Amino acid sequence: MYQLPAFREDDHASLYAFIGAHPLGLLISAGEAGLLANPIPFLAYAQEGDKGVMRCHLSRGNTQWHALRDGAETLIVFQGADGYVTPSWYKSKAEHGKVVPTWNYAVVQVRGTARVMEDPAWLHANVSALSDAHELERPRPWSVSDAPDAFIAGQLRGIVGVEIAVSTIEGKFKFSQNRAESDRNGVAAGLANEAGSTDHLAMVKARNGL
Repeated sequence: MYQLPAFREDDHASLYAFIGAHPLGLLISAGEAGLLANPIPFLAYAQEGDKGVMRCHLSRGNTQWHALRDGAETLIVFQGADGYVTPSWYKSKAEHGKVVPTWNYAVVQVRGTARVMEDPAWLHANVSALSDAHELERPRPWSVSDAPDAFIAGQLRGIVGVEIAVSTIEGKFKFSQNRAESDRNGVAAGLANEAGSTDHLAMVKARNGL
């Protein structure tokens, strides 16, 4: 991923917190069938292994798992808030006019070696953990144990698990950090006036101390 120092994020805790907030990753691999990419919800375990471990499951009908089983190179992309930034938001536009549009965004990329997991106990534990993570704060949380055992056993036979030992993880949080403070303030104010920009605005303020 192309990086500039102003936008690079290397803090381990921050990267994994970002993945936790944006768990739907684009799983990309290259094999005999060419490039494959599928959006898959992940669970991230920051403290396992040297740099962390990612776990997910795929439908058996999704042929990407065959490539992963064969040792395909694996990349996962987690995308956060993004948005167009108009030069009109920069104070410096009125001062000298030497400004152009840009696009602000947050992304984390993870690379690693995948293992395909078919053990029913592993699969049960993984889907239970995934459900629990997203049901926890609901008024009436659903649990895998709420469904009949025979039904769940049948569902597990239709999936395979994937465990990826992270070899590299890097983030790029591009939120106008390379602009003057007055321009950053202008971006924050402009985003505040645009519908649907809450997530983007919150990250702009967090990154720039606004």
